[in-house]
Amino acid sequence: MKISRKFFTGAVLSSLVLAGCTSQITEKDQYSGFLPNYDGLVEVTTPSGDKALRWVAPGFNPNAYNTVVFNELQMYPAPKPDERVNMQTLDQLQTFTTTSVKNTLAQKYTVVANEQSVPAGGKALILHAAITGVTAANEGMKWYEVIPIAAVVGATSAATGHRDQNTELYIEADLVDAKSGLPVVKTVRKVFGKTLENDSQAITADDFKEAIKHVTNDMQALLK
Repeated sequence: MKISRKFFTGAVLSSLVLAGCTSQITEKDQYSGFLPNYDGLVEVTTPSGDKALRWVAPGFNPNAYNTVVFNELQMYPAPKPDERVNMQTLDQLQTFTTTSVKNTLAQKYTVVANEQSVPAGGKALILHAAITGVTAANEGMKWYEVIPIAAVVGATSAATGHRDQNTELYIEADLVDAKSGLPVVKTVRKVFGKTLENDSQAITADDFKEAIKHVTNDMQALLK
């Protein structure tokens, strides 16, 4: 009985440790360099219940603006796909996320592609946003490797390919006041998609569509 109790206790403790090893936010060494700086970012729980890193300028009022300059999400750094994350998947992710963001912004603002298209007298925000990484990581384990778009290598540092894996998408963005050129919002977000069965299963754009809706819903709540 004592042996069974010790075994059970050890198993429970081990599972708790492993479950807590998967970070819900982007770590500092995973920042891509897309944003001019990462000062002031703090962990927040979004309305969708997800975790994110965010900074909002004191006194920022989204209702003080009527236009957002936004063309599309960038891929940063330049993508180098492989058999696990191919170029078609990256293109689809870029297109789907860009469309979702534009549709969300359009519910409140006039969305234009460049500053020259801001209506006369318009008060504009400029949105810079990028997909900075795509990866799959062993679920509940510490042995994960962020795969930047600059060198997507497909394999993770998992000890086995048979463990379920989280699909992860990394997004960085800031909103800048067009008149002053100063940032009013910065965010860095690790987005969890569908769970894959192993490290041989290809990552697809469909794996992230529901999670991207969380991102745009949270953006809508922030700008409400």
